[in-house]
Amino acid sequence: MTNNTVRGTLTVMTTLPRGRHGLSRAEVAAVQRERMFHAMAEAMAERGYAATPVAEIVRRAGVSRETFYQHFGSKQECFIAAYAWATDALRAGFAEGLGAAGPPLERLADLLDRYLAALAEDPDRSRLFLVEVYAAGPEVMRRRLEVQQEAATELARTLGARDARERFACEALLAATVQMATAHIMVGEPERLAGLRPPLVALAASLFPS
Repeated sequence: MTNNTVRGTLTVMTTLPRGRHGLSRAEVAAVQRERMFHAMAEAMAERGYAATPVAEIVRRAGVSRETFYQHFGSKQECFIAAYAWATDALRAGFAEGLGAAGPPLERLADLLDRYLAALAEDPDRSRLFLVEVYAAGPEVMRRRLEVQQEAATELARTLGARDARERFACEALLAATVQMATAHIMVGEPERLAGLRPPLVALAASLFPS
């Protein structure tokens, strides 16, 4: 039997079927990769990036070391792929809200609700995305900067930023959101993330008065 576990917006097949299962090679590889991503996030939530060896990832994922190196050349390469996986999961959590109609502050409140809920749904994945990224090297930090720039652009579009000052206000609001969310994830308080939404919306209202 195949066991499926729902993690955030993704359904994870945690056990491959025994015998002839009818899955393609690509489908099997996708299952293995996602198991390793979850294993990496779980291990690093407990041990941190530096203290998590490949052996710990493969043990928790239930795959062989050979399987790991069929997918990734190193722990860092696995982390880069896992960071992209975490980014995609968070994007999926609020993608629908990006196209919503309504006043800018209402749209922002909805996006914040979606973002904070997606972080709270899987704290291990969120820690990998927000915290462990700082220890994973310059390539990952470059990717993090790209993700933040993308988010700042979407925020500016949502709030209708009209000039450089308002664009900077969006970047500052985003930085405050990320920093506060990171603090709650670091200290193991994901249940407090939702409480960030009201003061952040109030801050946006002061930066973008009607």
